[in-house]
This record gives sequence, structure tokens and C-alpha cells, in this order.
Amino acid sequence: MTQPSFSLTHPAESGPALLSAAFRNAFRGHPAGVAIVTADPGSGPVALTVSSLISVNAEPPIVAFSVSGRSGSGAALLSADTVVVHLLRFSNLDLVKTVAAPGADRFGPEMDWERLATGEPRYREVRTWFRARVLGRLTLDGATLLAAELLESAPTEEGHASTQDTLVYMDRRWHRLQTDPVRLSTVAAGAEDAWF
Repeated sequence: MTQPSFSLTHPAESGPALLSAAFRNAFRGHPAGVAIVTADPGSGPVALTVSSLISVNAEPPIVAFSVSGRSGSGAALLSADTVVVHLLRFSNLDLVKTVAAPGADRFGPEMDWERLATGEPRYREVRTWFRARVLGRLTLDGATLLAAELLESAPTEEGHASTQDTLVYMDRRWHRLQTDPVRLSTVAAGAEDAWF
């Protein structure tokens, strides 16, 4: 059996602008979960939305996310020692839109938030959240990658996270994740059927 041939585009051949455009187009179609990260570095509470949250390790539990260098809230958040990571559902869409809006009053009198006993701000309507200690920051061109170890979580009512109301970000818009699992056959790859 002959292997198919592929033509690869290298940065030197396409140029930085074309490679950047290809990157943006590819990630517009790559859905990502949505989180809000809050902190108080000592100058008052700050919040920002992130779609780059990833799990890094389970024991100890560590997450990471990127913060844009163009974000004023991000610059303040990066100076905090602890943060609160809120995992969002579609029912939190109004909160997400408020926090994502430039210049919005994210902690004004109309916002339903509180301070944890340790001082970090937390939005009450978000059921799944974690308080985390910042482990490190990796400064990159235009962004900073932040890693944090989870210290505390909200008591959960469910045995596991529900996907029935999951919020994802794709193609510059917010979406509700499909509620019914889709059965995908992976027998050809040598694995059992999987539910996603």
C-alpha cells in the first residue's frame, strides 16, 4: 500500500502573515471551554474570561491558561498570588458577556459576587469553581502562560460535571454544547466504541 503524499507549508514559504492567518482560521473552528478567572492582587478585584484553560496534572491538580498582553485586567491578574477559576455553563452567558466586555464594571452593585474567606472574589452564580495558587508565569511574545495548583473547590451536587449546559467558544461566538452524546466507532483504530 502506498502512503499518500502531503504538501507541507513552511513559515519560510508562506510568510508570517499567512501562517498567522492559517492559525486564526484553524482555531476559529476549534471549540474551547470557557472560564472566568478572578483575583485581587491588592488593588481591587479583577476578572477576565479565558478560553485557553487546560488541565495539566491531576495529582496534584494543576491548571494553566494564557493571558493576553493587551488585557488591562490580565496585567493586574498576573500580579496575584492566588486566583479563582470559574468553569462556566451556558446559563452563565450574561455573566460571561459582562466580564468579556471592555470597560465593564465586573464587580459593580448589580453583580452577584462575594469574597472567599481568603479574600479572592468569586461570582456566586457559577457552581463549579476552584481557588488556586499561582505556581509560575511564562512570558511569551504577546501573552503570559500562567500555571496554578488547585487548593479548594466548590462542594458539588453532582457526581461528575454535566455536559447538558456546557458553554463553549468557537468562531468568535458562544455556543451551547450538544446535550446528547454521539456514539463514535473507533474499532478501525483498534479501540472500543467511545462516547463523546
